[in-house]
Amino acid sequence: MKAVLKLPKLSMNMEEATLTEWHKAEGDAFREGDILYSVETEKVVTEVEAPCSGTLLSIVAPEGSELEVGAAVCRIEQG
Repeated sequence: MKAVLKLPKLSMNMEEATLTEWHKAEGDAFREGDILYSVETEKVVTEVEAPCSGTLLSIVAPEGSELEVGAAVCRIEQG
């Protein structure tokens, strides 16, 4: 099943973040818990894990993107 992954709220005060690095490329398979990308907030860089296993179909937010919590980050195929 296809799905859109959105920027999660990683802390109580987080409202936005900068996507600093992709650890997977379009077409790459990943497993639940693999690091997909890193984001930077005011105080820290955080690696964001995949919530499920699947394949990265397309990157919606390239490196350097300023994103609000809940913004689309990528499209995946679950499974």
